[in-house]
Amino acid sequence: MAGPRVVIIGAGVVGAALADEISARGWTEVTVVDQGPLPATGGSSSHAPGLVFQTNSSKTMTELARYTVEKFCSLDVDGQPCFLQVGGLEVATTPERLTELHRRHGWITSWGIESRLLTADECVEHHPLVNRDRVLGGLLVPTDGLAKAVLAVEAQIRRATERGVSFLPRHEVLDVQQTDGQVTGVLTSEGEIPADIVVCCAGIWGPKIARMVGLNLPLTPLAHQLAWTGPVPALAGQTEEAVRPILRHQDADLYYRDRFDTIGIGYYGHRPMPISADDILSFDEADTAGGMPSVLKFTEDDFEPAWTETQSLLPSTKEAKVEEGINGLFSFTTDNFPLLGESPDVKGFWVAEAVWVTHSAGVGRAMAEWLVDGFCSSFDLHECDLNRFEPHQLSPEYVLARDCQNFVEVYDILHPLQPSGHPRPIRTSPFHTRQKELGAFFLEANGWERPQWYEANAPLVAGRSVPTPGDWAAQYWSPIVGAEAQATRETVAMYDMTALKRLEVTGPGAAAFLEGLTTSKVAKSVGSVTYTLLLDHDGGIRSDVTVARLGRDLFQVGANGNLDLDWFTRHLPADGTVQVRDITPGTCCIGLWGPLARKVLQPLTDEDFSNDGLKYFRAKRAYIGSVPVTAMRLSYVGELGWELYTTADQGQKLWDTLWQAAQPLGGIAAGRGAFNSLRLEKGYRSFGTDMTYEHDPYEAGVGFAVKLDKGDFVGKAALERRKTDVRRKLTCLTIEDPRSVVMGKEPVYDEGDRPVGYVTSASYGYTIGKGIAYAWLPAELAIPGTALTIGYFDQRVEAVVAEEPLFDPTMSRLRG
Repeated sequence: MAGPRVVIIGAGVVGAALADEISARGWTEVTVVDQGPLPATGGSSSHAPGLVFQTNSSKTMTELARYTVEKFCSLDVDGQPCFLQVGGLEVATTPERLTELHRRHGWITSWGIESRLLTADECVEHHPLVNRDRVLGGLLVPTDGLAKAVLAVEAQIRRATERGVSFLPRHEVLDVQQTDGQVTGVLTSEGEIPADIVVCCAGIWGPKIARMVGLNLPLTPLAHQLAWTGPVPALAGQTEEAVRPILRHQDADLYYRDRFDTIGIGYYGHRPMPISADDILSFDEADTAGGMPSVLKFTEDDFEPAWTETQSLLPSTKEAKVEEGINGLFSFTTDNFPLLGESPDVKGFWVAEAVWVTHSAGVGRAMAEWLVDGFCSSFDLHECDLNRFEPHQLSPEYVLARDCQNFVEVYDILHPLQPSGHPRPIRTSPFHTRQKELGAFFLEANGWERPQWYEANAPLVAGRSVPTPGDWAAQYWSPIVGAEAQATRETVAMYDMTALKRLEVTGPGAAAFLEGLTTSKVAKSVGSVTYTLLLDHDGGIRSDVTVARLGRDLFQVGANGNLDLDWFTRHLPADGTVQVRDITPGTCCIGLWGPLARKVLQPLTDEDFSNDGLKYFRAKRAYIGSVPVTAMRLSYVGELGWELYTTADQGQKLWDTLWQAAQPLGGIAAGRGAFNSLRLEKGYRSFGTDMTYEHDPYEAGVGFAVKLDKGDFVGKAALERRKTDVRRKLTCLTIEDPRSVVMGKEPVYDEGDRPVGYVTSASYGYTIGKGIAYAWLPAELAIPGTALTIGYFDQRVEAVVAEEPLFDPTMSRLRG
């Protein structure tokens, strides 16, 4: 099939990859336009140093890089290879970095790529220019290497051209045309090109193109220094372009690569140098000035610390000098992930932006699958979806501040719980003042300030068994976390649940609409609450949600984020019988949980909150004191209680009313640290951490939320095929050693050094007195009693597969 008319804007390494991949899938009525010449179009691809390091804390980003490596290794241009697989070496010059390399080794092992930890002597063996006295050890990934970006562009252009794709250089895009919210074509400096689909792969010019359809693209081009030495005597006579591993010295924000007898030096240690996409010259303007639009003037003063450090780490460079340098522009985003997907407002306008050479071919494949099939089967793209952002995350101030911060931190050692910096605070719940009075230690969640624990609860620690974890896990932790978890099980606790997104679905078609998108029957009686799943067309889990029917045509959905809102919005019927809106900013929620929760709540209301008056997974409207609430009887900590929702203007009054009633019973406010421990004891999954688009309900242990005997829903046909072929499972592991509390993304080993899976969520179980780790494992190993080990830095932590849930398997506490 020829497919729809597609115009790809940008013929750099991403646009070329997409053209190749989409034409290989049969869509050949494709035109690629670029303002510059081919194959060096003048964007970031044209000056990129080409270093491809696959190690990343994100499984998706590693897999995108792995595919890029595999594809580029298979490409050449007239016998010239597009990838030099020299390996990648990261060296540590401080004990902290050496410890970090063990963590990074864990990531890359978890994601299934070969790597080796090296001694200092072995580092020098692999890269003889390295000063042995400076390094403590290293991490080697043999399949890393150097991408020849311009050659890769040319190779993929040739393949796509053979299938009928048209490439039009020297075509500057002046406008993206649309009619009634649907793209119709692209206006270029050379005329109009009709299109059903337009994909923006314009790189550093992406925000400028996106604005043509009213899309605010949260991307900032920032200058990054790259310099080249003159001849280095120690490399004299080197006839191959690169023979040593690409080298990263992250303690000093530096990386290095060979180029025959010279060395390229990349530096992230200088001040952030952002530039607006509107201020970047066009190719013709830059060419007239004798340059390239993505290359700015080299600022020598900024580079001085890099050159000093380079001569220390690579002493042979003292016999050379820096002969050329650039400040090259690259794209940064607020969370370091690409921007992929379709505009929420203009149908047919897609973007594939903020993609570096490292991930380019993988993104090309992902986008081709998404466009042709309607979903991506090769990669989990939830972290990369363009529509993941909350409105405040699109503000110019926020984007610039976070993008610059990410540039500064690009090689920093970052803890998984480390809070973001400026601007903060951004969103505060109505309880914020009261939480500060209780000494809340805040972390950020979707821009919300959310307590992790409360210093006011410090006296609760005395006399309790709250083991201290190891140094890494003890960051952003307090023994108060354990005391709050135990106190929740003993008395009653108030949890701020405001940060969780709430959607309202209304209209005469609301029930049928939700039935068609969810795996459970949700069109039940008014007052019902249903735990259910949203699936993609291939049966992968897009989200897990709760759906409360509050009226005949009124539903409240407890969602995971903006992608759920986007998914609902895209599936709205055209007849206007359903409306969806985000009610999160105007509402708030307190989780009141614990064995004494009813004793707190019942005296405050005339409504019946007995077991018969409001059963488990039911909802009702009530007044708590003078505050109108929607009460839902459900609990993610495994205790009796309710989620209590009200409007933001009455949130503090609700807090004060509950707080006053809870105090005589020993009630406390508790934070997210305790919440996470309690939910793992109960075996509750967290979307985005424990399960994602790549997993189906039967693998993830949430098959109970699927009702195949109901009417049709998105993903049903795929599930019927997948149900009988479960090859992996999300599995509960317990750990006896209290100091060996892992944190997620660590590799799991079966026998010896054979990695068999990876950890998703982990915490210490303060009720059961053991560490808990959930992990993806082959189904044959997910058998209770199976002994395994978890790679944690340079340790092996003993673990055993356990029956779940670990706490209250009969559900008696929840239903009592």
